[in-house]
Amino acid sequence: MRVARNVQLGLQEAHCEFDIVAHPHSVTSRETARVAGVPAERMAKSVVIDDRHGHYVLAVLPASRHLDLSKVGGPEQWRLTNESTIAALFNDCEPGAVPGLGEPYGLEMLIDPLLTQQPEIYLESGDHKNLVHMRMDQFHKLVPHAEVCDLCEDRF
Repeated sequence: MRVARNVQLGLQEAHCEFDIVAHPHSVTSRETARVAGVPAERMAKSVVIDDRHGHYVLAVLPASRHLDLSKVGGPEQWRLTNESTIAALFNDCEPGAVPGLGEPYGLEMLIDPLLTQQPEIYLESGDHKNLVHMRMDQFHKLVPHAEVCDLCEDRF
């Protein structure tokens, strides 16, 4: 697989310009950035969170950073979604290769501004060997309803 079906449909519907970047197999978003030779600040890390009542949100932040649940309401309101649920939500993707696109999967999206300030972005394509690469203006066309808000842990 190069690009998951829902990712491909989203790209086509938004008429986005993109290219595919092949890389050696990797598991984490930070490792993917390293083996693909791309800046971790431009690599989208996708984290699925839920409210324990069936409401799921895709949080997208730079691979170089960590999600701070207190920035989205705290652990009393949100938790990290379990892997089996994520696999069901992203059923056209390999486990753990969650694209930074919520809309093709029917999920609300939150995007950290540290990522949107980059000139380009790299997203998981749905497998562990390919990335979707595009300019940031093209990414915004792809996710027009995403909310930009601070998601990352503060660095001291």
